[in-house]
Amino acid sequence: MDLSFEKEVGGEKSKKLTYNGVEREREKAMLEELKEEVYEANILLPKYGLVIFTWGNVSAVDRKSGCFVIKPSGVEYEALRPKDMVVVDPEGNKIEGQYNPSSDTATHAEIYKAYKDIGGVVHTHSSYATSWAQAGRGIPCYGTTHADYFYGEIPCIRCLTKEEIESEYEKNTGLVLVAELERMKKDPLAVPAALFQYHGVFSWGKDAHEAVHNAAVTEEVAKMAFRSELINPEIKAAPQALQDKHYFRKHGVNAYYGQK
Repeated sequence: MDLSFEKEVGGEKSKKLTYNGVEREREKAMLEELKEEVYEANILLPKYGLVIFTWGNVSAVDRKSGCFVIKPSGVEYEALRPKDMVVVDPEGNKIEGQYNPSSDTATHAEIYKAYKDIGGVVHTHSSYATSWAQAGRGIPCYGTTHADYFYGEIPCIRCLTKEEIESEYEKNTGLVLVAELERMKKDPLAVPAALFQYHGVFSWGKDAHEAVHNAAVTEEVAKMAFRSELINPEIKAAPQALQDKHYFRKHGVNAYYGQK
């Protein structure tokens, strides 16, 4: 998409999509495809039991322009249509759409700016994973289901400070997530999800659908880990050799799981 901005008559700034010559129809079609993708991904959240009411959002980015499409704020899932998806610039400012974008838009923006290989982001308050977040604990790798998708523990990011909360809360949520993953030496492609203490879950992927898939897996392994600790309070993480085997048979240059 070739996106640019212009001022309205009267001096009031308004972000608008503009199209150049013969590129107009192609770019418009690309934008509509991205809206459809984000709409379909958002609809998967209640289907997979990851949200109730309006407790979540999905976005996807167009890497050519840096702009992304995200769910509108506070709109019930059953009322959503592809045309309702909101287009925002790389900083999260609305440039097209009837509704305001998700209140978490600035967090998504910081994730996209930090990680160029990420194409979709999901935020949920799915119950088991959020329970771990509220407890301030990462989700340990207790078995091969977890290891198939995540290389090691799914981390729990620290709570924001009072100053971070009171000044650009959503933007700081993204900045803290990125900084903490770096501090923990977590590869966001090898661990495509993180919990936020007292808050909820963020996951990501190469596109919106993969990000939703990773959100669903996060919730399932959170549930399994919770039950495992109930059954055996002395449980330890799965042996590293087993974790490595299951992760690397699905990921990396020597992966052999599935069809080529």
